[in-house]
Amino acid sequence: MDSAASGKKTLADRYGRIARRLRISVTDRCNFRCVYCMPEEVTWIRKNEILSFEEMERLTRLFVDFGVDRVRLTGGEPLARRDLPALCARLTAVPGLREVTLTTNGQALDRHAKALWDAGLRRLNISLDTLDRERFVQIARRDFLGDVLRGIGAAEAAGFRPIKVNMVVMRGVNEDEVPAFARLARERGWDVRYIEFMPLDGDHTWNRDKVVPAAEIEQAVASVHPIVPKDNDPADPAREYGFADGRGSFGIIASVTRAFCSTCDRLRLTADGRFRTCLFATEELDLKTPLRAGAGDEELGRLIAEAVWMKKPGHLIGQREFVQPARAMYAIGG
Repeated sequence: MDSAASGKKTLADRYGRIARRLRISVTDRCNFRCVYCMPEEVTWIRKNEILSFEEMERLTRLFVDFGVDRVRLTGGEPLARRDLPALCARLTAVPGLREVTLTTNGQALDRHAKALWDAGLRRLNISLDTLDRERFVQIARRDFLGDVLRGIGAAEAAGFRPIKVNMVVMRGVNEDEVPAFARLARERGWDVRYIEFMPLDGDHTWNRDKVVPAAEIEQAVASVHPIVPKDNDPADPAREYGFADGRGSFGIIASVTRAFCSTCDRLRLTADGRFRTCLFATEELDLKTPLRAGAGDEELGRLIAEAVWMKKPGHLIGQREFVQPARAMYAIGG
């Protein structure tokens, strides 16, 4: 779509939302099996079906032409993709792209943090749901807590500041650690992101009783030190807070109890070239087939703009009409 005011192309939907951010899954592969994301047994996408770096860069440039100015690389585990810093270097060099960020489980960061920094990456989100080793194994079904903590240290040493730490909070699993992560936000300068448990698990065992709502998370953090809300960009998925004494910050991503669909400006590209307008979408647009068949930018742009225009108003979690996507989080992109 064209913006009449600026003359620039934008990606707008029927509800007035303008897409500005793109999440690109670079692989579905992961060395963890987190219970909120993956089943224990996985059938991977065939490697020849995964987009190449060249294809990802071309599509990124096309999205940037439509006004997208922020890209986040996800997976699976992005660092499972060979030579990922090379993709970071390609994307950070794209004119008009303000920011390239990466979400990782952190297990391989001690080996890659410096290369990522040298490639131009400046922001990381690292998944860490517990500080207890036995509980880590219960959640991730892998014994990698020590590796992740070393990875965080390597990222800090490479220059990444602040480190954003994502904690999925689950009832009966790790909600008692919310205050401990708040203390780390104050002591280590981590920007903790508490995330409500969403219905995207590979085993399809999600139910609302396992969700720790944002209001309860706020209370648990405030038990460590009084908190104050920050001025939030309405399009940001996290509602951000600081501590009253100015020491530390955190955010809460409340997709279930405080849905932010009405201001969503995010789009998604899966590792196998499927375009999604919502994390919870039940439909996908195949961009890989026309891309590999030689489609030009105008044709690809038309397909993307038409899909965005038809974006639904919201995800309907908790309503009778909600349908959990066929693909779990790891295959969509976190």
